[in-house]
Amino acid sequence: MKQRTKLVLAAGIAVAAVAWYFFRPDRAFIDARVSEAAPNVQSTVLLAGEFRPRTHDGRGLAQVLELPDGQRVLRFSSFETLNGPDLQVYLLAAPDVRDRAGLETAGFVTLGALKGNVGDQNYVIPPGTDLSRYRAVSVWCRRFGVNFTTAELARGGQKSS
Repeated sequence: MKQRTKLVLAAGIAVAAVAWYFFRPDRAFIDARVSEAAPNVQSTVLLAGEFRPRTHDGRGLAQVLELPDGQRVLRFSSFETLNGPDLQVYLLAAPDVRDRAGLETAGFVTLGALKGNVGDQNYVIPPGTDLSRYRAVSVWCRRFGVNFTTAELARGGQKSS
């Protein structure tokens, strides 16, 4: 009887450890703060939008900036959302996407892993990306296939410093 209890306990601990690894519930309570400076050269705001909640609350400003050398950067300012596992930053070819099927249908460009769930941050947009195709930016949880928060992008056209 004691052997069976030990075996059940060991199996329970193993299942809990695997569940913890995949779900990472601790991240919902721990903020990853980022404070990257804006590009320190004069840039043009090509597109801009405010983050809106989807699966989770999200707020802040997303701007696509064009630097004098032609490089384009996605800038998050005063950004905040819930932390989570495997969060990615995507440019979406639709104003909103709610699930994996919609993501694949609409199309997207990945800009990499979210640097932090709170704060100002920059993401380089790959050269040759046709911005006329992309209508929003999303913080996407790749592990669970859900859109945490989205900023629909509209034409900017103003100078930033």
